[in-house]
Amino acid sequence: MVSKAIARYIRIAPRKLRVVGNLVRGKKVQEALDILKFTPRAGAKVLYKVVSSALANATNKGNVDVDTLVVDRLLVDEGPVLKRYLPRAMGRATRIRKKSSHIVVELEQRS
Repeated sequence: MVSKAIARYIRIAPRKLRVVGNLVRGKKVQEALDILKFTPRAGAKVLYKVVSSALANATNKGNVDVDTLVVDRLLVDEGPVLKRYLPRAMGRATRIRKKSSHIVVELEQRS
């Protein structure tokens, strides 16, 4: 049985989230939550919420053993980019790209 949670339009660059996502992919859910709780990166807090939401979805579905759940799929895709401009020297302007992310977490029951 697969349970899923999606977070969209998160205002953190996907490159930063993927570093944290690679730490927990393939781990048991409780171990993944422990890793995310004590990882001092900004993306860890967001991923903690998404993984715990997927865990809540799994428990609400019915007869699921929480101890056998594993983070099966964790995808971090690029969302829309906000384009801003910053004035620079000699009348020029520099583009600032504020990136966003879409996160998909799927938990699967393995023994």
